[in-house]
Amino acid sequence: MDTSILDYELPPDLIAQRPLEPRDSSRVLVYRSETGELEHRVFADLPELLGGELVVLNDTRVVPARLRTRRASGGAVEVLLLESLGPDGVWEALARPSRRLRPGEQLGPVELLEPLGKGRWLVRLEGEPAGEMPLPPYIGGQLRDPERYQTVFAADAGSAAAPTAGLHFTRDLLGKLDTVHVTLHVGLDTFRPIEAATLEQHELHGERYRVEPDAWARIAAAERVLAVGTTAVRVVETVARTGALEGRTTLFVQPGFEFRRVDALLTNFHLPRSTLLALVMAFMGIEEAREIYRAAIDERYRFYSFGDAMLVL
Repeated sequence: MDTSILDYELPPDLIAQRPLEPRDSSRVLVYRSETGELEHRVFADLPELLGGELVVLNDTRVVPARLRTRRASGGAVEVLLLESLGPDGVWEALARPSRRLRPGEQLGPVELLEPLGKGRWLVRLEGEPAGEMPLPPYIGGQLRDPERYQTVFAADAGSAAAPTAGLHFTRDLLGKLDTVHVTLHVGLDTFRPIEAATLEQHELHGERYRVEPDAWARIAAAERVLAVGTTAVRVVETVARTGALEGRTTLFVQPGFEFRRVDALLTNFHLPRSTLLALVMAFMGIEEAREIYRAAIDERYRFYSFGDAMLVL
C-alpha cells in the first residue's frame, strides 16, 4: 500500500504549542462507527460518552532524555536517549549531528560506544538521565512545568516521548472510569516517520512492553475495551496474538489489520506519514479517517502532542 495514503495538508497554526489547562478542557471529536455520526465535545464529557468500556492506559513515564552536549572541539551535539539496555548505563540513543562522531568520544556524561546507523548509537551514560523533556521538534521551547508532558498516571520511567492521548486525563476524571494499566516504553518506532514508498517496506525497531497478569485477565474478560492511544493498542493486540505478557513488540498496525481485543480508540491527531496515522486508518477505515481529519481541520481542532483528541466508538 502506497505511503501517500498517509499524506494530508495541515495549516501550521493548528499545531498545538502548549497544553491547555485544565487537562480535560481539550476538545474531543467523537465518531460513532455504526452510524457515521460526528459529535464535537470536550474531554471532560468522556464518562458520559462511554458505555461501560474498560479503559486501557499506558502508564509509562517520560525520562528527561534530551541531553545538550559538546565535543572536545566545542561543537554542539544533541543526544536523545531512546532506551536503557541494562544496569551498566548503556543506552540506545540518537545523536545529532552524527556524521563526524566517532566511537570513544566523550560528550559530557555520554560516551559513544558503537554507531548503529541513521544517527543511532550505543552509548554509556554516567548516572541517571538529567536532561530536558524530549518535546517533539514541532514544539518550540520548553515547558515551564516539565510534568505537563507526563500523564497523571505515569509510573514506570522509560519513554523517550509521552503517550499523548493520556495527557488529557485528570485524577478526578479517572475516578469516574473503569481503568487498567499496561506499559509500553515509547521509543524510536512511535515517532520515526515512514520513509519507504510502501507501508509494507517499513520496518519497526521494536519497543518494550509489559502487562501484569491481573491486568490482562481484566482486559481479556471485558465486554468492550477502549485503548487510550496507539501504544495501548499495540500492547493489547500484541498480547492478544502472542500471549506473551512482556517483551518487545514490532507489531505494525496498518490498513487490513484484524483487531482482536480493542473495540474503541481514543487518540490524538497524528502527523502525516506516521505509523500512528496508519493505525488510526486501520481501525476506522482509510476514507473515514480522511473525513475525520478534514472535519477536524475545518473545525480548527488542535493537532499533535498537545492537541485535541478523537474518540472512535
